[in-house]
Amino acid sequence: MCEALHNEVTQYPKLFIAGDSTAASYYSGMFPMMGWGQVIDYFLSGVCVVNLAQCGRSSKSFIDEGWFRLIEERISQGDYLLIQFGHNDEKSEDPARYTTPEETFPQYLRRYIDLAKSHGATPVLITPVARRRFENGHTVNTHGAYPEAVRALAQQENVVCIDLSALSQQLMDEMGEEDSKTLFTKTKPGEFPGYPEGHDDDTHFCQQGAIAIAYLVAKEMKKAFPGKF
Repeated sequence: MCEALHNEVTQYPKLFIAGDSTAASYYSGMFPMMGWGQVIDYFLSGVCVVNLAQCGRSSKSFIDEGWFRLIEERISQGDYLLIQFGHNDEKSEDPARYTTPEETFPQYLRRYIDLAKSHGATPVLITPVARRRFENGHTVNTHGAYPEAVRALAQQENVVCIDLSALSQQLMDEMGEEDSKTLFTKTKPGEFPGYPEGHDDDTHFCQQGAIAIAYLVAKEMKKAFPGKF
């Protein structure tokens, strides 16, 4: 992780990540929980990763709480902006975060695209990474219309879209219902200091899962931008 957030000069273009807890960086006390943005620099060279993904944020609240402004103040020509939301946009019970996939979700996502383009940077839309939920031996989409809203917007705005919803579901299907548990934060009581009572999570990744998802994102970035990473 580079220190470009603090305005140090870097010779490399910056790769900003705007997103939620599935991409966020976690402090050591929460190990083994990790977000894919925390480890994507394992697979990308020639860029300075600035992971601003925040737990619990939606495309709306990330803007309203000022995280968007941090990117706006620092993004510049030749940088990249990876945009992954949806998990918290779905929460209709919370007006501070809720957006509709038909209207307000794409409206907010356009603000990220416009921000990047206005600074000469490259926006990349990412569909929300899948939760681990199996039915009849196969994963199912738990994000409703939100992934398709991202895909449609990417086509409308002619920007790269990484379909992480589909890619992560494919990964879990290949691993199977039992083995895919190893991607997520599942701990026994007393196994880790941060989870004295244990933890059983099918949304947030452990180290192994974060690395696996980061690899998928990095692989798609290399395909979309040959020779850049």
